[in-house]
Amino acid sequence: MNVNFKLEMPRFVAEAKEAKKGWNWFVELLVFVVMFFVVTFGEVLVMLPIELGVMFTYQGYLDAMASGDMNAIVEAAARIANSDALMIGMLFANIAMILLTMLFCKVIQKRKMRTLGFVKKDMFKEYGIGLAVGFAIFTISVLLCVITGSAKLGASANFALGTWILFGLGYMIQGMAEEVLCRSYFMVSLARRYPMWVAVILNALFFAALHLSNSGISALAFVNLTLFGVFASVYFIKRGSIWGIGAVHSIWNFVQGNFYGIKVSGMESTCSVFASTMTEGRDLIHGGAFGLEGGLAVTLVLVAGTLFLLTKPAKDAVEETVAVEASSEESAVEVVQEEVTE
Repeated sequence: MNVNFKLEMPRFVAEAKEAKKGWNWFVELLVFVVMFFVVTFGEVLVMLPIELGVMFTYQGYLDAMASGDMNAIVEAAARIANSDALMIGMLFANIAMILLTMLFCKVIQKRKMRTLGFVKKDMFKEYGIGLAVGFAIFTISVLLCVITGSAKLGASANFALGTWILFGLGYMIQGMAEEVLCRSYFMVSLARRYPMWVAVILNALFFAALHLSNSGISALAFVNLTLFGVFASVYFIKRGSIWGIGAVHSIWNFVQGNFYGIKVSGMESTCSVFASTMTEGRDLIHGGAFGLEGGLAVTLVLVAGTLFLLTKPAKDAVEETVAVEASSEESAVEVVQEEVTE
């Protein structure tokens, strides 16, 4: 099998270049960091009324406040922070990330929505394929853990259909939001000035860095998050649309937490179809406190998935056209030279 490690330039990057050339990588990074904190602040504003609503309708918190017992108040606040209601609210709040990122690209970078990967053609087909791919690759990771005796699956006692559906809708927003910020905005911004591989590696590293404060983070978890960033970037480039990788990211998180009952990047959800039990002493494979994303099962799947993608041609690349034109020009020059020689 011949693997072409030279990534084609997708059409959306070429169009973004035409709109405005990118800044150097350090300026792009600063803008990315500012964008992230602005978006986070926006999400906090969106979440504030939700948090207050949960706090003042939760009887346990009200009782703790009435008692004046600080330990009881802290414990009640921790239960609220880990509640399904608050987690679902946080997922839906990611709509702020999508909207603010799109606004920045439109107004400041003068980019069309197509250059963010919002391509209308086959959008539903791409989203459906992405859902299938995301479910399949994460399920393979789970099966690797089960086969090696690193994890066991059982029925969950905490399944509620309404809550489960809300989690699914929330992850549709959250997964797409991270892809829009890291791939549509940051990777394409870098690719306007640097080679595609530079844009892929840098955006993957900073995607991983966004998770450094998550509970249970480890060196292998950081490596896997970087690998997921690379996989997502290559998928985006090869398919030529943000819909597909947005779906992959969303279903990856959803099935991880709410289908198999595994921690999502260190965050635990109680509403799940299955309950997964991790075997002690097998953290290297199943990821320990961070969830499967911190283990070797995910490492193998992401590496294999990325290499497979690299064997496939991009759906909407511009380099081949340029190469053909260049080849034609060279042939014409050679003909002229031969005529002159004769």
